[in-house]
Amino acid sequence: MRIRLDRRVIIPRACVRRGVIAMLVCCGWWSQPVTCEAQVAAEGDLTAHKADAEEFFSKRVTPFIKTHCIACHSNRRPTEAGVNFSPALKAPGHAAFSKQWKKAAARVKAHDMPPEGTEQPTAEERRMFGDWLAKIKYLSPKDPGPFVIRRLTKTEYGNTVHDLFGVDPAIAGDLPEEVSGEGYLNSLSPLQMEQYLTISQKVLDRVLAPEGQLPTKMQKQLFGESPAAGTDARAAARRVAQSLARRVYRRPPSAAELKVLLQVFDLGRQSDLSYLAAVRLMLKAMLVSPQFLFITPAKEVEPGGGIVRLDDFQLASRLSYLLWATMPDDELMSLADSGRLHEKSVLTAQVVRLLKDPRSRALFDGFGAQWLGLGDLRTKTFDPDKFPQMTGKMRSAMYDEVRLLFESVVRENGNVVRLIDCDYTFLNQNLATIYGLEKTVKGPEMRKVQLSDGNRGGILGMPGVLAATSFPNRTSAVKRGVWVLEKVLGDHVPAAPPDVPALEKQDEKTVATLTLRQRTELHRTNPVCANCHKILDPIGFGLENFDAIGRWRDRDDNGEKIDASGELPGGKRFSNPKQLKTIIAERNGEFSRNLVERLLAYALCRRLEGYDEIVVDGLMQEIQRDGYRMQTLINAVVTSYPFTHRRIEAERTSK
Repeated sequence: MRIRLDRRVIIPRACVRRGVIAMLVCCGWWSQPVTCEAQVAAEGDLTAHKADAEEFFSKRVTPFIKTHCIACHSNRRPTEAGVNFSPALKAPGHAAFSKQWKKAAARVKAHDMPPEGTEQPTAEERRMFGDWLAKIKYLSPKDPGPFVIRRLTKTEYGNTVHDLFGVDPAIAGDLPEEVSGEGYLNSLSPLQMEQYLTISQKVLDRVLAPEGQLPTKMQKQLFGESPAAGTDARAAARRVAQSLARRVYRRPPSAAELKVLLQVFDLGRQSDLSYLAAVRLMLKAMLVSPQFLFITPAKEVEPGGGIVRLDDFQLASRLSYLLWATMPDDELMSLADSGRLHEKSVLTAQVVRLLKDPRSRALFDGFGAQWLGLGDLRTKTFDPDKFPQMTGKMRSAMYDEVRLLFESVVRENGNVVRLIDCDYTFLNQNLATIYGLEKTVKGPEMRKVQLSDGNRGGILGMPGVLAATSFPNRTSAVKRGVWVLEKVLGDHVPAAPPDVPALEKQDEKTVATLTLRQRTELHRTNPVCANCHKILDPIGFGLENFDAIGRWRDRDDNGEKIDASGELPGGKRFSNPKQLKTIIAERNGEFSRNLVERLLAYALCRRLEGYDEIVVDGLMQEIQRDGYRMQTLINAVVTSYPFTHRRIEAERTSK
């Protein structure tokens, strides 16, 4: 064994496996963290990467920016498009500039920037600027990133009051629909506050008996027996507050929080309310408190700056709302009480348990549908004359097909690539008509169906996805190509320039004899558009055999034979959806990384930046070692540094 005389001890990997660490710690040889050779090597690699990134930036990126960008994007003049490189040149690794670098690299790669009429970089310089994206992360300090104390979504609120009181989750129906995950807003408007007050009153009216009537079963569970005459009613109210607040706040209440609740009870008694009416008022105060409406920590931490591990109660809530969209159950709360939930083996076992529960459907409804762009499928407009099949039941079946595939991969811990390429799907008789299988699939229930057509199987050939990426009256090769690049492979596709006309607005005489593919390819005559369209158009046309609602066809709406062939960068050619799907499935590393990044951003309720990229690198190594399995991916996110830690902001002092 080798011992290094600083704050850490380095031991060989074999000793880690043989339990030497535990023995030495128990013997009291040291109390500092133990580091194995692999960790030391990794930290050495990070140091080397940081030095390389600093040199790359100073010698190559900085001259590029000063030559091609700073004239229009600097402190010296009003910045164009909201981009200012002056501060980014001083602190390139700062998380605030992460999104700016990515956008800039995408525009340079697409030849949108620098603008025409200015000095243009060489092809090698453009590649170099794109390579910078892989190096920025090494300039970021180890940091879990901004911590979002977020509000419950409408769905989470409804599920939580159901689990607390047994009421129908639909009681939250009047709350506004909101998108959770990355970019989540945690503000609370006066209108929403009024809505929460109204809903809390409805909940209490359904759960508690009116004044003077016999208490319900539920009421006795919440409040216990009323104190006898002559006993200390306030002490009884304190016991009720302690018990209820623990459940409603999803953690033990602090002394200050209990004091506030008892003040509400006192106010009720001073207003001549009965004991039961006063504790009812106290419960209503809980239901409109930030401690219930937001996921808050169990313990306040001194605001001196620094990084701390999430307390186990907050971790329990973060986990249960991610996978179940509701409050932690008794087992999670018990583990939080024992202080063991944060242990990786315990946390991993809980992820497996939660994913087996039917409530884990929430992971798809909250994350999966948002990731794949299915959130608007149920309300998306389709031409009723061309597509009368798009009824509410058909849309629900399309959505459920994607959900059930996602859930099957999760629960069976399958390779994530199965989402792209598999030989089965889930259909009912209604949806089977899209597949031409209505003679073999009968009844309204969704069930697993083996597929013999290699063009089907996986999200690229699912009617729900194909419909979501179409226009109301026709397919869109561009929308489908962008969907594959962004949603599946994680590429960033710049927005189309404002002066490029939509296909419907092209000159009718010019396009009168052209097929839809030829009309779309006209975009490539614009040099600004060509670089993106030469990649995304072939992908979109590779799916053109599927019409706007996902039915197979050999000819388009004008009777022209469909050409689904194409070539991707690197020379990979295809002639049908099956071959395209195979090519994309081979890029499992890119697909898995995109899925990890999106799930982590959703779990953290913010976009990834800075040190997050290094975290994702480590997660990908773990996931790759286990064959890109879905539960391994989810566990990697849940046990990751930014999911289990938070930054404590330092207080700002005014001069």
